[in-house]
Amino acid sequence: LPARLRRTGVKVLENVERDADDVVVEPESDDDSSDDDEDETAELMKELERIKKEREEEAARKAEEDQARLEHERKEAMLRGNPLLGGAAAAGGAMGVKRRWDDDVVFRHQARNEPEVKKRFINDTIRNDFHKKFLNKYVK
Repeated sequence: LPARLRRTGVKVLENVERDADDVVVEPESDDDSSDDDEDETAELMKELERIKKEREEEAARKAEEDQARLEHERKEAMLRGNPLLGGAAAAGGAMGVKRRWDDDVVFRHQARNEPEVKKRFINDTIRNDFHKKFLNKYVK
């Protein structure tokens, strides 16, 4: 009953003459309300600490993910930069055109201007073109 009266705003007057039928309510000490306030404050502080801790964990996790993503991107850039490590598939088609080993040789097409030697048929195995070429190549 006293708590209800206190919530409704009933004030207890002190040093007033009272009748026999008056309800006398002793004022409660403020210890209970201060204990409640302290408990609520303690709970709020715990909640605040928990929220701060969650935010710190979230920030640390996000920083770790960002670091891992940057490391992965850096590694991918390195692999794309070196065609020997990744090949054409890792380069994303940058090395799609394959070149011959002699494309950049300076004197590549020199034999085009020389006339072709027509094959002659000689029935003698010692005087035919294959035997002469073989002797020039290996017996010199």
